[in-house]
Amino acid sequence: MLEIIRPIIVRYVRARIGTADRSGLSADDVAQEVCLAAITALPRYKDQGRPFLAFVYGIAAHKVADAHRAAGRNKSDATDALPERASTAAGPEQLAIDSESAARMKKLLEILPEKQREIIILRVVVGMSAEETAEAVGSTAGAVRVAQHRALARLKSEIVATGPDHA
Repeated sequence: MLEIIRPIIVRYVRARIGTADRSGLSADDVAQEVCLAAITALPRYKDQGRPFLAFVYGIAAHKVADAHRAAGRNKSDATDALPERASTAAGPEQLAIDSESAARMKKLLEILPEKQREIIILRVVVGMSAEETAEAVGSTAGAVRVAQHRALARLKSEIVATGPDHA
């Protein structure tokens, strides 16, 4: 079971948190907490017409919120150890561009209602199908497609209204 849900959880958490955050949030750590919580909660899960993936998705949403709250409380400024050799990772310019793009995307997503935002994250960022997303959010595939269409139309109109550099 874990082999099936873990990749979905990791994609979801990375979409919500990113791979690593300056605040110390680690998507992999949060995904691990979600897996542990799902296994722990498994005996309490009762099939009441709600798909199991929606149950796990609910746990993941709560764990992501917990991680964001914990990061907000932890204001320490951790410093990394000096690297032993030069990094081949992206330079400061690319990191600044990536950070700016991520901030613009976050700002755009914040204009959407919570359910539309979740659907966009799951469909576009995580790459889930409409059926998988519907199962995760407790909806139908048709409703997911409609919500995605409306969300993308709203995002497009926001970009057109404010200009691509201000979104």
